[in-house]
Amino acid sequence: MKRIAVVAALWLASCGLHESFVEPEDAGPDFPLQGEYASGSGGAQVIALGDGHFRAVLYPGGLPGAGWDGGEPVAVEGRREGDVVRFADGATIAEGSLRTAAGAALPRVERASPSLGAPPPPGARTAFEGEVDERGLLAAGAASVDRFQDSRVHVEFRTPFMPGAEGQARGNSGVYLQNRYEVQILDSFGLSGEWNECGGLYKVRKPTLNMAFPPLAWQTYDIEFRAARFDADGDKVAPARISVRHNGVPIHEDVALPGPTGGGDPESPEPGPLTLQDHWNPVFFRNVWVLPLEPGLPAP
Repeated sequence: MKRIAVVAALWLASCGLHESFVEPEDAGPDFPLQGEYASGSGGAQVIALGDGHFRAVLYPGGLPGAGWDGGEPVAVEGRREGDVVRFADGATIAEGSLRTAAGAALPRVERASPSLGAPPPPGARTAFEGEVDERGLLAAGAASVDRFQDSRVHVEFRTPFMPGAEGQARGNSGVYLQNRYEVQILDSFGLSGEWNECGGLYKVRKPTLNMAFPPLAWQTYDIEFRAARFDADGDKVAPARISVRHNGVPIHEDVALPGPTGGGDPESPEPGPLTLQDHWNPVFFRNVWVLPLEPGLPAP
């Protein structure tokens, strides 16, 4: 596994881009300290920012999608000293637990999507044109062999650990329905959740909740897609519509897509592939399938 990380790091360095890691054992001393911490009283998402710098985002009540009461999150900066992270407000991380400035102990937790490993239902299509590595993972840039109209889609993805990067340079990819409409993939762990962050409908709508897990955690999109409708003359009479669950939590419910998202193919009555965008970051996929649906019938 180390060979993959080293090759990725050398390639990024040659391009003047940020170092990335694709396996936890290669990710360095900051990696085991970043992540999610939670107890019954609250939750924290701790983001690694590179060179021992961290940011903790504290949520009242629990983590997003798991107890957070919607109250305003509080962000605080910190610095690693050996195996301990000390934050500006007096909070610390040590021995697998975050202790807040008020003295509350939040153990480190690792959440998993309830749809992780969902088997392809009868009739689902799983063939992709793309590169599979020695781990059996599909690299970004792959496209489905088949073309689709209405469909139910399951995607499992993992963003790299890129502590020195930020914004659109940090684990960027996307899931393109019909190669026209993008559900953004990004390492948006601990961010506010915008249209160009993980779960966003690119340039159309931000997710109702940022459900991004930490980098190198496996995540899921479960999508129900209704293709745009056209009349006999080829004129569009109804927009495409989409619903998305991110890590099991609804983030878009029956949203109308006014047209192709940025970089998408033009709309037409023709079906299109499911495309996993290559945005020059080592994002990987597994257990990706598409179930074609008859027009007007609900997804099973």
